[in-house]
Amino acid sequence: MPKPKKRGSNHQRGAGGQPRNVQPFSDEDASIETMSHCSGFSDPASFTEDGPEVDEEATQEDLEYKLKGFIDLTLDKSAKTRQAALESLKSAFSSKILYEFIMERRMTLTDSIERCIKKGKSDEQCAAAGLACLLCVQMGSGIESEEIFKTLGPVLKKIVCDGTASIQARQACATCLGICCFIVTDDITELYSTMECLENIFTKAYQRDRDTNGVSSTHNTVLHISALLAWTLLLTICPMNEVKKKIEMHLHKLPSLLSCDDLNMRIAAGETLALLFELARETDADFFYEDMELLTEKLRALATDGNKHRAKVDKRKQRSVFRDVLRAVEERDFPTEMVKFGPERMYIDCWVKKQTYDTFKEILGSGMQYHLQSNDFLRNVFELGPPVMLDAATLKTMKISRFERHLYNSAAFKARTKARSKCRDKRADVGEFF
Repeated sequence: MPKPKKRGSNHQRGAGGQPRNVQPFSDEDASIETMSHCSGFSDPASFTEDGPEVDEEATQEDLEYKLKGFIDLTLDKSAKTRQAALESLKSAFSSKILYEFIMERRMTLTDSIERCIKKGKSDEQCAAAGLACLLCVQMGSGIESEEIFKTLGPVLKKIVCDGTASIQARQACATCLGICCFIVTDDITELYSTMECLENIFTKAYQRDRDTNGVSSTHNTVLHISALLAWTLLLTICPMNEVKKKIEMHLHKLPSLLSCDDLNMRIAAGETLALLFELARETDADFFYEDMELLTEKLRALATDGNKHRAKVDKRKQRSVFRDVLRAVEERDFPTEMVKFGPERMYIDCWVKKQTYDTFKEILGSGMQYHLQSNDFLRNVFELGPPVMLDAATLKTMKISRFERHLYNSAAFKARTKARSKCRDKRADVGEFF
């Protein structure tokens, strides 16, 4: 008679066995704690009428216990375990404000990030660079952040300039270098040094048309894009005399990137051009660009591109972006956008503000709205003032009942279904107009 199989043979093993599985920081961990940590200015739609009482102190202790475990696991022997721990810390830092917790452990976190960037492989380096960005976003601009950047800055520059490192790691480090420098540096020499490092990367894309090795240039495009966007972000905080120098240096060369095969490079170059024109006109109201006619022709062609070999989604995205870029260059106009977060509104009314917002949104993801509400550094960047504190009575009046939410969601669902049905109907005219 065969022996019954032993149960529990696949359970986690302790020391000396297989690497431990890391339970990632989940959305459930973030949702309850985010509400409890920031109850004074949370989105009123997130409150339920008859939800259970949450022990905030116990929840906070449980969260910190988990995060301490993740920090310890960044030193694990297993690369997969280290990477999972880094990703979990990134998820926590993007969805919550943990200033006090991080302040006590900033040196430990900095050492872990430095070790992972120096000794890890591509995916681990990318995760560590992303965590470094979020660490500086959490700490804001201060002496502690400057110490972090003094430690990580040279390491990031080394990876960015290392031709033997993976493109993904160099790309992540270029983005991290730009964001961290934007947040922490008050040293103008360090700012110029960082911009020069990034310039040495993306200016290589200017030579693409002359490059006989097309495979190599295409392979490096993602790195050039990240370096260009990071450089553009830093340009927005440069003194005006330096801005003039950079405009004279790059404004005649950037249009060459509009012919790149990569959609994201074309868009990055177009938005950078719009920002440079905006800055140039701020410094000199009578600014004149000699090749304006040739440039507007290129921009108009991209704004009305109908090439059949391009994907429809790519064409729509390109047209949308370059219509705005063309308006900025020709008419000095910017289509104002509104961002809602909680009871507040923020208007993006210029290319400098758009570039800054897009950069931090890329890093924070779904946590951008929460950080706009409660992160002092970001609120200072966007001139939002101190966080809005709402008392319990105000929050109660702002509550929406479950029945009202149900009616609203039902109506929105029906309207969305009708709109989509019209687009899918073959008899409908779905032609695009310009």
